[in-house]
Amino acid sequence: MSEPVEEYSIAMPRDIAEAARARSGPSGLSAYVAAAVARQIERDNLDELIAAAEAEHGPITEEEIQARRDQWRRAREAQNTDPGTHAA
Repeated sequence: MSEPVEEYSIAMPRDIAEAARARSGPSGLSAYVAAAVARQIERDNLDELIAAAEAEHGPITEEEIQARRDQWRRAREAQNTDPGTHAA
């Protein structure tokens, strides 16, 4: 079941609109723009969550970020070499 849809009129630079239309594919420009706005809302929500966490716990250091990147890389490498899993 699809969600209710409302029509809106928006303005955007012509070059952006033309690039979006060219990439929108069979779902059309409206679906492409809606997906882009949904991604932006997700990013905004994440930014708010990060700001709240940093306000409570202090800023995340570059070292902490790199440690998590290394941890994720090792986990992906382990998953790709585990004979019980299959890389997608």
